[in-house]
Amino acid sequence: MSDLVLFWHRRDLRISDNLGLAMARQRSPKVVSVFCLDPNILDRDDVAPARVTYMIGSLRSLQDRYAQVGGQLFILNADPRQGVPQLATALGAKAVFFNWDVEPYAHERDRAVISALNDAKIEVTTCWDQLLHSPEEIQSGSGAPYTVYSPFWKNWSSKSKAEPAPDLKTVEGLSDRELAEAQSAGTIALPTAKELGFVWDNPLMLDPGEQAAQERLDEFCSRAIANYRDQRNYPAQLGTSLLSAALKFGVIGVRTLWAATVDATKQSRSDETKENIRVWRQEIAWREFYQHALYFFPELAEGAYRKVLKTFPWENNETYFQAWCDGKTGYPIVDAAMRQMNETGWMHNRCRMIVASFLTKDLVVDYRLGEKYFMQRLYDGDLSANNGGWQWSTSSGMDPKPLRIFNPASQAKKFDPDGEYIREWLPELRRVETEHLIAGKIDDDERDRAGYPKPIIDHVVQQRKFKEMYQQQKQITTENG
Repeated sequence: MSDLVLFWHRRDLRISDNLGLAMARQRSPKVVSVFCLDPNILDRDDVAPARVTYMIGSLRSLQDRYAQVGGQLFILNADPRQGVPQLATALGAKAVFFNWDVEPYAHERDRAVISALNDAKIEVTTCWDQLLHSPEEIQSGSGAPYTVYSPFWKNWSSKSKAEPAPDLKTVEGLSDRELAEAQSAGTIALPTAKELGFVWDNPLMLDPGEQAAQERLDEFCSRAIANYRDQRNYPAQLGTSLLSAALKFGVIGVRTLWAATVDATKQSRSDETKENIRVWRQEIAWREFYQHALYFFPELAEGAYRKVLKTFPWENNETYFQAWCDGKTGYPIVDAAMRQMNETGWMHNRCRMIVASFLTKDLVVDYRLGEKYFMQRLYDGDLSANNGGWQWSTSSGMDPKPLRIFNPASQAKKFDPDGEYIREWLPELRRVETEHLIAGKIDDDERDRAGYPKPIIDHVVQQRKFKEMYQQQKQITTENG
């Protein structure tokens, strides 16, 4: 009789290219899996209904995938620190496998689970699955973690990448007694997002589950990746992979992504196409850079990396912040982006940078308020990527440029030159001349007719003000050491 081993799913909701799951199957043909609906995560005030909807859909898809190979995915509505050891003990599991995570809460949770399993004399095996290279693999010559992207990329890109892990083909099923033991340990039927208290009725940019993610990757690599370097910056174009949510929940493996770029490079017929593929690889590396940064510097989750921004005197005008959240700042490109996120649970990356710069550098609002609002809305909301992006835009993070301020009008002129994106999300302005629309120079009568607000601030004035505040704060920081 085969030993029963338990695999604990977290940010790896797939049975293909899953390192920990492949290791569990190598240990024994009798693998049963579990996912915990963790109240320590779901009860937070920064959880997006769209994100929970995508997660539940991906779990439903994962259960179907397990059924196809003769396996079982159990669901626990419990704190994993108690739920996982209790289920493993009830099933008589000889070992528990899971993949590491970079987030601070995950570290604390996982140490507690490992301790409880050790006390129960149950083997524990862990590995890195969500990264092409673990944090320990990519360090400077002195053994320190990187705090600047360029040398990180140089090191990261020079290392060979692993092939995708073997897919799970078959597993042994459980006996009636084992199924009853699992039920007695608290396993439940998978609830809907609404049953968990999260209501999201709008379509998502990407359907949940492995199959949808793989299909999207195939489509992207067959077309858009060949023009990625330029098209990725235009929010009106479908120039990005749209796989951010799939990566956040691990419904597709990062080694699968890399293998797809290898195949695309082999099939490419020009140096230009190969350069476009290289730029997309750089974006994968950016994602890992932020994950490594959070792993080595968990304090990033709470505040700024740079000293000058740690105690910055943010004004935090509530009226300004609410106008920003609602897409009613009077700056078309900013408002279009915010409405896109509010309605779809997703925002184009170029627009994420624009609205983040506007909130912090124009409205002088603490980036952490914007960071949290993003997490309350985005279906691809990921702590390391979201935090890294916000700190980059705020000039508070690991970025060699001391101060970066985006001009909304020049950004719109460059990346939405025909006003196509703005008109899609601000239909009340569709009749405004393009030149005026992208510049935000809309006369008051036209704004009144459209029901569109006047600008809540003057960018030029606020830009000058923020620079002065920054220099004053920099001087104070220098004087205080």
